[in-house]
Amino acid sequence: MGLIVKLALISDVHANLEALEATLADIARRSPDRIVCLGDIVGYNTNPAECIALLRQVDCLCIAGNHDRAVCGEITTETFSDVAARAVAWTRRRLGADAIDFLRGLPLKANIEDKVLAVHGALHPESGCETVRLDSDDRRLLSFEALVAHPSGARICAFGHTHRHGVYELRGGRARLRPEDEVVLDDAAYYLVNPGTVGEPRTRDWRATYMMLDTARRIVTVRYVTYDAAVPFAKTRKAGLAPAFSYLPVPVRDALKRGLRAVGLYEPVKRLTR
Repeated sequence: MGLIVKLALISDVHANLEALEATLADIARRSPDRIVCLGDIVGYNTNPAECIALLRQVDCLCIAGNHDRAVCGEITTETFSDVAARAVAWTRRRLGADAIDFLRGLPLKANIEDKVLAVHGALHPESGCETVRLDSDDRRLLSFEALVAHPSGARICAFGHTHRHGVYELRGGRARLRPEDEVVLDDAAYYLVNPGTVGEPRTRDWRATYMMLDTARRIVTVRYVTYDAAVPFAKTRKAGLAPAFSYLPVPVRDALKRGLRAVGLYEPVKRLTR
């Protein structure tokens, strides 16, 4: 492959075939030089083998996520929720040796032409980076420090794991969130970019999200992809992998969360149901 200028960044597919197919179709219309998956191809949903095969078919550069590493036995599910751990065991029983070997061979980090560093969780830890969640200013600052010090000279690190898209900018010693869906990158700044999730949303918006990164024009754009989310959800429920209470309407679930928080039970219940 020649010079890589346009990257399609995806993450957290989580075995959702319908979301992945729709996302790849949208990506194909934008003709990127390379697709990069920032980890967690598998987990939660019911089409892990098909998603692995599809990403291999399009020659996607894949990074290892914590679910990928758990399925192939590289890490335990000790820190996983009960729902996530159950999905890991379910997935492991259904993947062939070739798919397991593919997951086992995925790198934890990748350097794309000294322009973009790719990770699943975070850049800063020497070990266990796939499990660190960049969901706080303090943790993002640690990864920013690692990016600034990285010998590649790259100014962009792409990460996943949080299931929430975002562009974080470090300029003049100050870090901030850039909330726009299209961000022009400053040559003097450093960036942590998260494309969100293809197949396992954690908000009311069930659309798949990904990012197009043009390293020549210095623009990153969030893309939203609509698909029939009821199809994978039905398959996941049938397989016994859906979280408890997922069948309830969103307003009812929100009210239940508020009630559990009020009595101090939200975190214990969350572990059992997510």
